[in-house]
Parts: sequence; C-alpha cells; structure tokens
Amino acid sequence: MKKKVHLLSASVMTAALVLSACGGAKEAAVIDGSKPYSLKYVVNQVGEIPTKGNEIEKAIMEYTNTDLNIQWIPASAYDEKVNVMIASEELPQLIKLGYNPTTIGALKNGQFWEVGPYIKDYPNLAAQSEDFYNNINVNGKIYGVPLFRDLGRATLHYRKDWLDTLGLQAPVTLDDWYNVMKAIAKDDPDKNGKDDTYGLVFDKKYNQEAASTMTRLAVSQGAPNKWEVDAEGNFTPEFMTEPYFNTMKLVKRLYDERLINQDFAVVDTSEIDKLYESGRAGIRFSGGNAQSWQDKVIKNVPEAVIDVVPVTGPEGRRLPGETGNAGFLAIPKKTVKTEEEMKHILKFVDQLMDPEMATLLVKGVENKHWKDAGDVTEVLDRDADLKEVKPYRDTMPNRNENYNIEKLAKQPDLFRKSQKFVKENDEFIVPNPALTLDSAIYAERGKELELMVTDAQTKYIMGQIDEAGWQAAIDQWKKQGGDQLMAEYKEAYLKTNK
Repeated sequence: MKKKVHLLSASVMTAALVLSACGGAKEAAVIDGSKPYSLKYVVNQVGEIPTKGNEIEKAIMEYTNTDLNIQWIPASAYDEKVNVMIASEELPQLIKLGYNPTTIGALKNGQFWEVGPYIKDYPNLAAQSEDFYNNINVNGKIYGVPLFRDLGRATLHYRKDWLDTLGLQAPVTLDDWYNVMKAIAKDDPDKNGKDDTYGLVFDKKYNQEAASTMTRLAVSQGAPNKWEVDAEGNFTPEFMTEPYFNTMKLVKRLYDERLINQDFAVVDTSEIDKLYESGRAGIRFSGGNAQSWQDKVIKNVPEAVIDVVPVTGPEGRRLPGETGNAGFLAIPKKTVKTEEEMKHILKFVDQLMDPEMATLLVKGVENKHWKDAGDVTEVLDRDADLKEVKPYRDTMPNRNENYNIEKLAKQPDLFRKSQKFVKENDEFIVPNPALTLDSAIYAERGKELELMVTDAQTKYIMGQIDEAGWQAAIDQWKKQGGDQLMAEYKEAYLKTNK
C-alpha cells in the first residue's frame, strides 16, 4: 500500500465522482435541538439493505432526534470505496473505517477528529474497557469509536458423537491433533464405509490474521500472537518461532498423509462451511457459537452432536487476542467543521448504547422480533432478526448482551456454554504487541511482506519447498524489508513504552 493516497488512478477518479454525493465540503452545521440533526452515515452492507424508513431506523431517529441517512456499501467493495472517499475527501459526517495503512495515513494527516480526549464525557463510551480503544490508537491518539467485538472469541467446536465413537477427547498437544485428525479421516466415524471425513478443514485464509486457523492452533501450542517482543524491545514474527514451525510441520504431515483437504490453498470459507454443515468435518476453531453449527448440521445429519471446549494447549488455555472491533466509527474534519458538531455526533453514537437503543440494536422491536418471557426474552422470528435487526446490530456500536441489556435471551445450553468460554477468554488471551505500532515499511509494503511469508508457508506444506527452502524464504523476507520492519517496531515500541 503506497503512502501517497492522493495519487488516484483513472478508475478510482471515476469512482470518486460517483461517490461525491456522499458528502464533502459543507458549511459548518448549526446544532438546533428543536429539529432533527441531519446525519449521513456510511457503513458496510450486512445481508440485504434494510428498507428505508423501517421500524428500527425510525426508532433510532426518534430517540436520537436525528434525520439519519445510511449509505450501505457492499462489503466486497467497501475498503476500496472508502479509500476513494478518503483520497478525494468526499466524506459523510460519520463513517466506518478499518485499521489499515490507508486509513492510518489519513488519521495521521489530520483528516479525522481526534476523539480520545472526549470519550470520558460520554457515559456509555467511557464505560468500555480501555483495551478496545488502545487497539485502534494511532501514535497514542484515538480517532474513533470501535464497533465492539469480543477480544478473545476463539473456542474449539467438535463433533462429540464422532470423538465418542472413536474413544477420543478434544485435542490438546500436537500429538493429540495428529491422532485425532488421523482417526477422523481414516476410522470412518460416520460409518458410511468411505474415507470422506476430515478433522480440521483449511481454507485459503488459513494463515492470515489473528483469527486464522494457523495462528489459533500455534498460539495454543506456545507461539506468539503474530509477534513476540523481548525485554530489550526486539521483535520476532510468529513464523520465526519454534512452536509456530512445529505447528506448520504438523499441518504439512497432515497434508502429506491426505488427512486434510488437498485444495486448502484455493478454497473459500463458504465452501468449507458446507463441509462442516453437511457432516463431513469434525473440528473447527470458531469465533461463533457452537449452537449455530448444531442447528445447521442436524438438517443433514440428525444424530450429530456438537460440543465446545476452550482453546487449550500443553500450557493450558491460550488463544490469540483479537482487535476487539469490526472497524471503528470516525468523524471527518472536512465534513464536520466544528468541535460542537463533532461532539453532537459523539453524543449520537453514545446514545446508541443507552438501554433502550442497546435493546433495539441487539434484539429488535419488542413483540415483532422478540417478546418478554419473565426472566428472559424470547426470539419470535429468527429469520426476521437476521434480515431486519442484524444489519444494524453489526454496524452500530453495542456490546451484544454484555452491556445495558436488562434480560438475556432464552438460548439453548450449548449457546450459553459457548458464551461462557468466550467471556472467560479475556484472562487467557495472548496480545499482539505490534498491533498498533507505527512502521513506515509496513505502511508501504506490509501486505507484500506478509504475502511472501504466507505463500512460502503454503509451498512448504504442499512439499514444493523443503526446510532449506523455507529458511531461504525467511532470509529473503528479511532482506526485502523484514529486518527493517523488526527494527521499526522496536523503535516504536521503545518510544511508546518509555
């Protein structure tokens, strides 16, 4: 990613013209509480675009005294179009950003309001853990409000009926993982007389991000979460540590013995979901709830039984900490001219976490999407919840049922078991010490450097290079910018931790 985001290609310039209706330069707004404040909000599309003027949107606008105009952009094109908006400075008053080099560059350049000093003045925003905000800081400054997500989401879901049949437990050590994977693939746990089942199924993003299968498995075995730092501030990437390499060797062995899907390097997540839901795969790391898999798999395999355990390795519970957000809401200075208006928008965001709004965003409209059932609430229409409530729940700040929700929804025991482990996970997460550190080489060539390593990992697993070839790939990574990246992380870390 090049740092000079203002250098646009012809195609991007065309897109910028199309997007110019989103906002752009305007006169400073006058905040008049006697009439609704007109607010344009750009966010990614979740499912189908909700019907304009629906009950949820009306309730939000009435409660916050806001004339809300949401522009939903398809998720597949979201980052590209947001980059165009930033480069052309054609922006709404409120926009969801991702924490990536382009947006970080815009934050550093002063295109968005620094809101960190104001958070304390908004009770709901101030009530959230500092970890959420620290994970989106840029040079120690906070420029937005996170779309909050759990910091440690991962649990291990598995086909309990299969492991019971095979006389096995959920795997802990790498030897356990090999034995369980081999038994599921070769000992016919579904009793159909075919070798057509797998333990873990990998997709083409198996080694990307903290939520990837490789990082979750390696961290459970003692590896760092993407980076480790020593007492002197020296940084080492996960792939240069012994626990990570041992995990990679296990995956290679599984591939060589055809105990995992041979198309892992090219297959999409949606395709491996189908294998799990059809009853052909038995174990997965997941940030979701195990009940979801149970509900889907029994449509194809009625006798299937799903269970869940914490992510555990030889040293006990251990999992990678994640960012704690699905992006963050930022306020552009080009569109929002005054501190008064910026604070008014922060008030709107804070109001979305008031009890009435939190209940609306998490559960929907009472007696349409849910009903009061005494000590709990009950979902009335799960399809309507997914279609009509989820788009707002996923794109507006809330803590699900963890904040300002009076009554929990009635849920199956397996769902609650999953949620219990996720809540406990905060005590066992391994943070990424480089998550918010400043690096010029990463801003310019970070994705290219990552691709050098992820491609080499895939080649090693598939037998296209041996251990010497893997080491040569690491050496090349270091020469092409890896050494500089480690040095810049050290410098930024020592500066930050004086």
